[in-house]
This record gives sequence, C-alpha cells and structure tokens, in this order.
Amino acid sequence: MKMKYLDCVEVIVEKEKYAKHGVHKGMQGWICLEDNSHGIWLVNFPQCAEKEDIAEISINEKDLKIIPVMNAIVNEKIKTQFGD
Repeated sequence: MKMKYLDCVEVIVEKEKYAKHGVHKGMQGWICLEDNSHGIWLVNFPQCAEKEDIAEISINEKDLKIIPVMNAIVNEKIKTQFGD
C-alpha cells in the first residue's frame, strides 16, 4: 500500500538515528507532509493530551508500516521503557 499524507504509521525497526530523537521500534505517528523525498517521510510522533511531541523526524519508508489507527499511549509506554 502506498503511503500518503496523514497516514498513521508505525516504526518497524530500531535504529540509532531515530533513537537519538527518542523514536523507537513500535512507536506510532502520522505522516505530516504531502510529499516524500526519495522514500523519506516526515513523521510526527505525539504523546497524549497536551504533552510535547516526542519528535518530528524524517523516516525511511521501508522502516514504516501503515496502521489503521494511531495510539499515542503506545508511544508513552515505549518512551518509558527506554528512559527517554
């Protein structure tokens, strides 16, 4: 399935270049630009309620999978596991 603007996505790999921004495998976000650049999407990773977003970073399309619904609680649980 082709990814597009506003799709909900999940990170399917653990990579240092994402982890240094607090983004880890299993975290969920949404694509926040209409176009990708050479297979790279800008993805926002929110937390619940009024908490500051974890990150808004570029992620390689092959490191993402589309999910039906995003759940910020998942991000907060993963963030706690890594002590970020």
